[in-house]
Amino acid sequence: MEIEKKYYYSEIFHSIQGEGHYTGVPTAWLRFFLCNLQCNGFGQINPTDPGTYELPFEEFDASTVSRVEDLPVWDKGCDSSYTWSKKFKHLMGQKTAVELANQIVDTIKTDSNPDGLFLHPLSGQHQHLCFTGGEPLMKHAQEAVVGILKELKKQKNLPGSITFETNGTQELTDDFVKYMTAIDPEIFFSISPKLWTVAGEKASKAIRPQNIVEYLSISPHGQLKFVVGNRDEQWTEMESVIKQFRDVGVDLPVWVMPVGAREEEQNATAGDVAKRAFQRGYNVAARVHVHLFGNAIGT
Repeated sequence: MEIEKKYYYSEIFHSIQGEGHYTGVPTAWLRFFLCNLQCNGFGQINPTDPGTYELPFEEFDASTVSRVEDLPVWDKGCDSSYTWSKKFKHLMGQKTAVELANQIVDTIKTDSNPDGLFLHPLSGQHQHLCFTGGEPLMKHAQEAVVGILKELKKQKNLPGSITFETNGTQELTDDFVKYMTAIDPEIFFSISPKLWTVAGEKASKAIRPQNIVEYLSISPHGQLKFVVGNRDEQWTEMESVIKQFRDVGVDLPVWVMPVGAREEEQNATAGDVAKRAFQRGYNVAARVHVHLFGNAIGT
């Protein structure tokens, strides 16, 4: 008897989408474990000098917690370092694709939606499904997603729209492309390129415009979402990266969001970032979930 493959994940939860195009839409979230980038430059005094980094997650004693939800939100480094750092692997869940699909359904069950339907029986509106990470387009995650969606389709409970929150560095597998082009839900790629002057990730590793061309062969729906502060060099780099995407025909709308994992850091630059963004004609994104629910994991 063949044993079904299990996939590591860090969280499954029900909230809203707090960033970009789908802001405010009720959303079921699956956060995969593992990422090919670390983004340790976020929140640092000089993101381009790793020798000066302060990384609170490295000093944290992971043995003191038994649930991801009990972890603090750190002010420096990746805001979801627990989704890729091996020191937190003991906190991760591990389930088959069918089990993950069933847990997603269970997560969106409420008194007004006892069956966990993506088409909500009270509002008559479609809830959203978002795959994030970590990096949800790593090969193991693509495989898991196809299995999850097959099970949801079997249950006649596919969402109306699906977002992949990706850094845009991963190539797509043939099986993933084939399945995504064959199903009805809108596929939405939320691509967040990581900048050297903000996240400390070198462009040679983090900026892959040609991959996005491949994504758009599946679906024309998506956005480019940049996290920046108020430093001139960050905006100069962002504009340069946007041009690289435009040069290969990626004309997705651009959303700009202030740097900061916590509300305190976001508020420090939010107004200036927003003003710079809208004066350049870009959309402004805020982490609405943080403003609503505070500095908490699983929201």
